Amino acid sequence: MPLTRNRLKNRLLFVILTFTTSLYAQKRATTAIRITEKITIDGKLDENSWSLAPEATGFVMYEPDNGKKESPEKQSTVKVLYDDEAVYFGAILQDNPENIMREIALRDDFKTADHFGVFINGYNDGQQDFRFYVSAAGTQMDCLATQNNEDYSWDAIWYSSVKITDKGWVVEMKIPYAALRFSEKEEQFWGINFYREVRKYRQKFYWNPVDKNVGSSIVQTGLLEGIKNITPPTRLFFIPYTSAYYSDNEDGKETTFKAGMDIKYGINDSFTLDAILIPDFGQTAFDEVVLNLGPFEQQFNENRPFFTEGTDIFNKGDLLYTRRIGGAPSGTITIPESEEVTELPSKVNLINAVKVSGRTAKGLGIGIMNAITERTYATIKNTNSNESRKVLIEPVTNYNVLVLDQRFRRNSSVSFVNTNVTRNGSFRDANVSALVYDLNTRDNSYNLSGDFKFSQVNDIEDKTGYSSYISAGKTSGKYRYNFSSYYISKDFNNNDLGILFTTNYYNLNGEVSYRILNPTKHYNTFTVTGNVYSEFHNETNRLQDGYAEISVNSTTLKNDYIGYNLEVKPFDTYDFYEPRIEGRFVKIPKSIYGNIYFSSNYNRKFALDIQPEIWISDEERRNYYGMFISPRYRFSNKLQMIYSFNYGLDTNNKGWIAFEEDDIIFTRRDRTTITNSLTGKYSVNNKMTINLTARHYWTYGENLEYLSLQNTGELTENSTFNENRDFTYNNWNFDLSYTWWFAPGSQLSFLYRNNAVARFDNVNRNYRKNLDFLFNNKLNSIFSLSLRYYIDFNTAKNWI
Repeated sequence: MPLTRNRLKNRLLFVILTFTTSLYAQKRATTAIRITEKITIDGKLDENSWSLAPEATGFVMYEPDNGKKESPEKQSTVKVLYDDEAVYFGAILQDNPENIMREIALRDDFKTADHFGVFINGYNDGQQDFRFYVSAAGTQMDCLATQNNEDYSWDAIWYSSVKITDKGWVVEMKIPYAALRFSEKEEQFWGINFYREVRKYRQKFYWNPVDKNVGSSIVQTGLLEGIKNITPPTRLFFIPYTSAYYSDNEDGKETTFKAGMDIKYGINDSFTLDAILIPDFGQTAFDEVVLNLGPFEQQFNENRPFFTEGTDIFNKGDLLYTRRIGGAPSGTITIPESEEVTELPSKVNLINAVKVSGRTAKGLGIGIMNAITERTYATIKNTNSNESRKVLIEPVTNYNVLVLDQRFRRNSSVSFVNTNVTRNGSFRDANVSALVYDLNTRDNSYNLSGDFKFSQVNDIEDKTGYSSYISAGKTSGKYRYNFSSYYISKDFNNNDLGILFTTNYYNLNGEVSYRILNPTKHYNTFTVTGNVYSEFHNETNRLQDGYAEISVNSTTLKNDYIGYNLEVKPFDTYDFYEPRIEGRFVKIPKSIYGNIYFSSNYNRKFALDIQPEIWISDEERRNYYGMFISPRYRFSNKLQMIYSFNYGLDTNNKGWIAFEEDDIIFTRRDRTTITNSLTGKYSVNNKMTINLTARHYWTYGENLEYLSLQNTGELTENSTFNENRDFTYNNWNFDLSYTWWFAPGSQLSFLYRNNAVARFDNVNRNYRKNLDFLFNNKLNSIFSLSLRYYIDFNTAKNWI
């Protein structure tokens, strides 16, 4: 019987779907060849052994055109060798040499360059990849990757070299077994994938195809066969360091010397111990402090290497905020009028820290982290006798985290998390436990996730609380959706080792989205998302927050990014936190917010990021206007500068400022905030870089009227409060650093840093006068030199 047009169309569609499914379902394999010949890592692949190794070819595009085969003129070929010490990778990446982008950068910084990567899973279990990248400029990047995270703070000892040819570029890599994790079995079967980025066209390829519609790339790997009779080496590394600091400020000059050591030890082929003895974080990036007038603390990024490296398992359940460790003291000071505080430390010194983490052959991940901080005292002076005394504001404190994470079916997990803070003596203790689940169907099309948490705080008054979260949705295809709900009790509190802003509410949230899976005639990527959110106070059922939002994220065919966002709050809401008194609230009128974000293709020498935004309240003259502009220019493959300007004008803002007997005092004010930032880098080569970071944050506010908060949440005029609450605040930071990776894993760094903070009880709108005051009166300068040397036990024993 002849085929009808519809039947022919359906059969053709079936053939296309079958071909596409088979393309992604296949698990490619390649074989490593054992060698005895010495391999010189020079990017030439001229040893005879390379000619004997099988070729891994046929890369498939990951983005933007997912599933498309690489073109013949950009063919990629990879070969694998191994011996008793290491595994070797050689890659021949064809391309027009003029199209290969080669911006030089420091380690772990991708910048604007072509890249080749090797992803290795020694257990082939879809749990964790060891990823090694090298750019066409020779820069190394490496990370530990899990299903939802890449940790680039992890650094391994490995070797690479690249060479540009008339047909493209060549990569040669040597990865010692000490940098990997694998079993002690006689024959190894490793999960493997090879990655290539053609930066000029923003194209990314994998050797084993990765379907963006299925899920994480970590479970879509090929297979490396042929490796036999190798022995996991002793994984013992010592990283001794020494540093010197010289500070100069209005209080005088000071010179400080420090020395210590980090230790990394492989307990077995699965678990690793990391310990830090006498820590030194003096050269970590500065915090971008703002003048915070709200009821909640400012949250900062973690910049200390020990607390960022290999911590994915510890972040289960979102109970850990490591800035608590060595953060501000927990104690308070109450003194009579005849005394004053002359010295109040802003942070507590860390004595040492240790963590053990790994995963068993049956998928059970175990993480234990422990840190101890020292006693910290404030100094109190008697103004009559001039005698001083010490007051303990933080005792010796032990911080502990335990995580048990059972993974199954390569894409799902159930976890138990416990955090505990024990302070010596009568100070506050805290304990929080959580059961966390993340369940996905076998084809990664649907997800069910959530948690249940319980907290206990032992203080003057013991309190317990709990919270629960559940989310379900479709996670694949063009159309996706998600529904979630969260309940948190009034006394739930994980702030001793975590961070939490709001409690005592429940919410409902729904989200739907549409995206293109392959480029169209106008876009490489396009996603539109709609979201409806509502949040209610537990005890009164008043609406705390509620909005409908729609956002668009897109990338044009020229790889320019354009995003739009519109949020409407159609109902009045009630803020239970701004009044600072339990049970009181302030009424927030309905509002609308919108922004547009444009980011031009960073491949161009000149690129621009710009974002205008506006927030309009239903209340008269209550608006916010913002503008972010950030031009960047790449002068050469060595030199780049980025300038950022951020402006915000908040008109008729109403916020808490004081208590007056039983009255809660608010103010109506206009506030202007301007932030100027400049970053730059000059790469002498791929191991030596000079970096510049400068930031000036300036904000001022003028109080227009004082108000009293009524029990209804309304604000009425207050004619009795007459204190001056105008302000001008400046925060300046400047870092100029030189970094040299003089040996694998070993670093010499020099840093010149200055910073200053100034606050006035008046409005100063003169920008130059603000800067002059900072530089002439408040500037604190620090010179520091740090040397870290990475010692591999397997190498050191040969020295002995």
